[in-house]
Amino acid sequence: MSSEPSAPTELRAPLRSLLFVPGHRTDWLPKARAAGADAVILDLEDAVPAVDKPLARARVTEALAEAAEQQAGGMALFVRINPLDDWTAAGELRAVVRPGLAGIVLPKVHTAADVRLADRLIGWCEHEHGLPAGATALVPLLESARALRDAHDIAAAAPRVAHVGALTAPGGDVERAVGYRWSPEGTETQALRSRVLLDVRAAGAPYPVTGLWTHIADLTGLRAFAEQNRALGYDGMMAIHPAHIPVINEVFAPGPEELDRCARLVAAVESAQRDGVGALVFEGRMVDEAMAETARAVLARHGRG
Repeated sequence: MSSEPSAPTELRAPLRSLLFVPGHRTDWLPKARAAGADAVILDLEDAVPAVDKPLARARVTEALAEAAEQQAGGMALFVRINPLDDWTAAGELRAVVRPGLAGIVLPKVHTAADVRLADRLIGWCEHEHGLPAGATALVPLLESARALRDAHDIAAAAPRVAHVGALTAPGGDVERAVGYRWSPEGTETQALRSRVLLDVRAAGAPYPVTGLWTHIADLTGLRAFAEQNRALGYDGMMAIHPAHIPVINEVFAPGPEELDRCARLVAAVESAQRDGVGALVFEGRMVDEAMAETARAVLARHGRG
């Protein structure tokens, strides 16, 4: 049996913030919810000591069952499984791909073949639990030089791939793989994050996110890094601490002034079009239908369309 084709883009939602929570500490979920996280990534991989991995799987499964019972919107639940290089991760997929799960975060992805394997396994699990084909998002983590080089092919490998982007942080897998020396300003990784973003957009994978900011108390630096990522074109960031969530949410959501300007721009362009004018000066800048379409997308995404 193979996973059925789907058009899952319509099933996905943009996510400003995705907060990592160790799988054996699901008692921290209320803190994540109180911080305003759009999504939580319940971690079965690096954040869980080996001795606690069975406990983590059990607690994550319980949390998903509780989320399914609530049957309401709110904070989405993702699960980061272990790498798909043995049966451990396959067992984790069978345990967690069930109602209540928004998606799987797949670590240590190297090639598109890794994504296709995960896609098939997730499809079988969806069928087993009566879930719609493609309902479960897949977020590949690009943690090797080859994966970063092949970001387009990885993002295009399965329709369920979403939220993929370049994660750069001090001392982690990506720094070791690429060899950069991380700085808070992010100048050494900006080109990398930009190129991966272009690959992901070209592949059609929705709502790319990036990260990480690991200095817990430096919210000023976090804001500058988040603003840089937003300027590049990312839709959100992953985070490791609840204190980071309000800053990330604010940066990746337009304020009332921006939304009002979008509405005014659309109205001005449409009024000009009715008079047979295609381009016009709006608040000191030349605008046309292309700018109006971008403004409409912003308004629609944030409930003002």
